[in-house]
Amino acid sequence: MNYLKSLVAAAALATCSISVSSADTLKIGYIDPLSGHFALAGDTGLKHFRYAADRINEAGGAGGMTVEIVPFDNKVNPKESLVQLQKAIDQGVRYIVQGNGSSVASALIDAINKHNKRNPGEEVLFLNYAAVDPAFTNDRCSFWHFRFDADADMKMAAMTDWLAKQDDIKKVYILGQDYSFGKAVANAAVTMIAEKRPDIEIVGNELHPLGKVKDFTPYVQKMMTSDADAVITGNWGQDMTLLIKAASAAGHNVPYLTYYGGGLGAVATMGEGAIGLVKQITEFHQNIDTSEEQVANMDRFQERYGTDYYYQRVFTLMEMFDRAIDEVGENDPVKVAFALAGMEHETPYGPVSMREDNHQLIQPLFISTFSDDVSRTLEGTAFGFATDPDGMIDGDATRTATTCQMERPS
Repeated sequence: MNYLKSLVAAAALATCSISVSSADTLKIGYIDPLSGHFALAGDTGLKHFRYAADRINEAGGAGGMTVEIVPFDNKVNPKESLVQLQKAIDQGVRYIVQGNGSSVASALIDAINKHNKRNPGEEVLFLNYAAVDPAFTNDRCSFWHFRFDADADMKMAAMTDWLAKQDDIKKVYILGQDYSFGKAVANAAVTMIAEKRPDIEIVGNELHPLGKVKDFTPYVQKMMTSDADAVITGNWGQDMTLLIKAASAAGHNVPYLTYYGGGLGAVATMGEGAIGLVKQITEFHQNIDTSEEQVANMDRFQERYGTDYYYQRVFTLMEMFDRAIDEVGENDPVKVAFALAGMEHETPYGPVSMREDNHQLIQPLFISTFSDDVSRTLEGTAFGFATDPDGMIDGDATRTATTCQMERPS
């Protein structure tokens, strides 16, 4: 969204008095969990997309078209996701957004590739806001897929750079969810620790069933028995919340190096014992220095939905999508994809760019630590996350080599 459109959107959201009059509606299908163990993550993501769509509509729409977010509950199940994808296509949806679960994203990429090959002129575009298996922008890259979050390898590179400087950490325990993403995190951790700190002993490398563990106490006990000096985990959703809950209850006072330590529900379970110990590597947290306009935007979101502002990448995605639609002037996924590839965009947290070679967004990353010394707190607690000294990683520094050999429409 350009600066003028942003100002118009802000004024419209404040007054709730402006509407878009357009005969055309541009539908975006939101395929994520809206029931089951990960429903909280899915519902919160849906709120972010709807808020972002409202901002676009109240600023005149995308290419003059009203943006509508159409939700589809996939229960984080790949097979159910394909059922919901077909329902979306049958309803005229040409753009799909999804983020919870790389197993789901994998199924969607394959299905959309096949659909588009069989149905020229009726193509569907997949905008991925959180599924971070590195394969999706490497060997399994697709012209029809764009990722707006840093992949697991990009995040692990930053995390292990920090780890390499911690001379007191001699033993590490890796715990993850048993599917493609969890395996990608574990593999990246093992490889990068060996490269940067070969003296560190990996005393545990364990996967657990996704969304099935009710009590992580046995896993925490194994970590404590191993005498690990730090824990690495890519857990998200309920699996992150319950892990932190068990660690806090057991008094496991070692650094937890996480991808989603500040995710929904986790902060409320941690308490004072986690101060200075739980770290996360993300493209956003609430206490990054930013403009007054962005602070007001976060406040408006929280007032409207009664939940914290988590997914800046959703707004980045929607703003870049809005720009692409404006540029091509029509609802054409092929032209929108070409417009997105190589696009540069300014966010409240720094410049980003979409790689043309593999459709991976390059953006700044931040290492932050759980703290009680923050201006913006989370989940009604006195806690939040604060950027570490030298914890901001420039986007260009996160760029990794790619094996992508993308086939593009002629």
